[in-house]
Amino acid sequence: MFGDPEGGKTWVCLAAAAEALQSDGRVLVVDLDHNGAAATIARLVALGAPSDALRDRGRFLFTAPEDRVELMTVIEDARGWFPTIAVVDSIGELLPLFGSSSNSADEFTIAHSRVLKPLAKAGAAVLAVDHLAKGFESRSFGPSGTGAKRRAIGGVSLRVKVKDQFTPGKGGSAVLTINKDRHGGLRQYCPTGDREPLAGTFVLHAFDGGVLEWEVKPPADGERNPDEAAPANDVEEIAALDPPPRTVDDARERLRWNKQRTANAMREWRKTLGNSGSEEP
Repeated sequence: MFGDPEGGKTWVCLAAAAEALQSDGRVLVVDLDHNGAAATIARLVALGAPSDALRDRGRFLFTAPEDRVELMTVIEDARGWFPTIAVVDSIGELLPLFGSSSNSADEFTIAHSRVLKPLAKAGAAVLAVDHLAKGFESRSFGPSGTGAKRRAIGGVSLRVKVKDQFTPGKGGSAVLTINKDRHGGLRQYCPTGDREPLAGTFVLHAFDGGVLEWEVKPPADGERNPDEAAPANDVEEIAALDPPPRTVDDARERLRWNKQRTANAMREWRKTLGNSGSEEP
């Protein structure tokens, strides 16, 4: 799960954790992002996690390791504890524990092989939280730092973008789009045509007494990733170019747009006007 701060990443992970606890599963939460035990457990209770499961050390473990030694002890214990779900929040705080940089492929690979892979081998669905890059162009590719982060994913990478701001007592929502799906298990159920297709919308409903309920609304037929649907006037500007652009870079240079905007408009132009013969850069 990756996205901007307060975008709903942790809410999505904790909703999955609460569901696992409701189904007699085991949950490990590795809190490296300073969320705190009180806030995390309060969220799980509000999401419907059974109180007896949260009190049971055989069912639920919360840890906020202070250093690499403590973290590796947690990982070693998990090998024999077999968590159903392991939430690691976040990768941005994990790497410094190893003296590693988010921009180094080798250093990320070492941290990944020592923390995330052992949890997966122990049978856990590993939910790792990460952040977006700051640069406008690089944000379109995925999480911040090295591309090794994306390559290492053995399941699905979801971009989480807030739709309705999450607010205490009022809930919120976030759009989930697929940045990577190694085996295609999720992508096949999504609308086609977008580079990052819409997987669904995570919605958090708030009720009296602090009770929260959540759902993931599937995309409707033909529903698009809102970030990839180009405005009509952008498509018109592409269509007005003479001669017609052959590539995204060609159109970008002539219109002085950023690459993402140009790519979205070119994609829509090709669909609308049937210019499928144009070549991508």
